[in-house]
Amino acid sequence: MKVYRILLVEDDSQIVAGLSEYLQAEGFIVDRAAGQRQALRKMEEGAFELVLVDISLADGNGYAVCAAAKEKGNMAVIFLTASGDEYSTVAGLDMGADDYIIKPFRPRELVSRIRSVLRRTQGGSQTLEYRGLRVDPTRGKVNGPEGEIILSALEYRLLLVFLQHKGEVLSRGRLLEEIWDAAGEFVNDNTLTVYIKRLREKIETDPQNPEYIRTVRGLGYKLGE
Repeated sequence: MKVYRILLVEDDSQIVAGLSEYLQAEGFIVDRAAGQRQALRKMEEGAFELVLVDISLADGNGYAVCAAAKEKGNMAVIFLTASGDEYSTVAGLDMGADDYIIKPFRPRELVSRIRSVLRRTQGGSQTLEYRGLRVDPTRGKVNGPEGEIILSALEYRLLLVFLQHKGEVLSRGRLLEEIWDAAGEFVNDNTLTVYIKRLREKIETDPQNPEYIRTVRGLGYKLGE
């Protein structure tokens, strides 16, 4: 069984001590960084499968850590945040974060989120394709018939869900569960509608008459026949 390495970036020593002990008891290897500079240095020196980072740090912020983690490749990021503010959370997700959790949180819930994210990001590198759309999960790249398509992190995860469930009708509730692991207080039907619209605008030739992501009236959405 693979043992995953987690970099915990947090400047609250009490949280660091308790969380490190809990994660180690759950079988993870945990390294710690007290701030942005130390985190960036540790990521240069070693390899981690996941970075657990507070958005607010004494010497910087979690966004810079997230950006550095994503530049290194297949390194997952989960934000810890004391804020339920939609803007800061969406900004972090659009930068490439894989999930977030609001403080205070239950350690068991965090471990569940960590394992879910690791399943998505470390579960394999098989390329996913459908009618000219091609997604490389290892590199996080999406290509269409006319070349590379640039997606936000949330748009990318939505597309992955559809490609992993080709031919299935996915309800709005199911999509939210797949993307947010049934969490994320700010997520609602309106948010999902906006991101499906944005994804269609980027991958469809005619977003008003989609060929990829089709609406199944009264049931949800479907990619494929």
